[in-house]
Amino acid sequence: QVQLVESGGGLVQAGGSLRLSCAASGRSFSTNTMGWFRQAPGKERDFVAAKTSNAMGTYYADSVEGRFTISRDNAKNMVYLQMNSLKPEDTAVYYCGAQNLGTTRAVRFKYWGQGTQVTVSS
Repeated sequence: QVQLVESGGGLVQAGGSLRLSCAASGRSFSTNTMGWFRQAPGKERDFVAAKTSNAMGTYYADSVEGRFTISRDNAKNMVYLQMNSLKPEDTAVYYCGAQNLGTTRAVRFKYWGQGTQVTVSS
């Protein structure tokens, strides 16, 4: 059974930083793209960042480019999201995903975690 479990969310003031982690189990995703989406209250789930299996391809949403950094450790079957210079508009539930069924321009993950709440206060 495949499981993705996020951790590291919380409450932080604007300008602060958080690091999200996602641990995958049940199978290896070393040959698959992994990444992050987020969903704010009343809004759709939006793409945040993704990294290909060989780490050569890294993609970010325009809204987080330059502030967020995605990384992965294939040996540990984990993906991370370092979030700096956080803004109130970054407040959302952040979801880890694995195995892209779409394209690099339209990521659509097959597997999802349960999400972790990130709240940025002004």
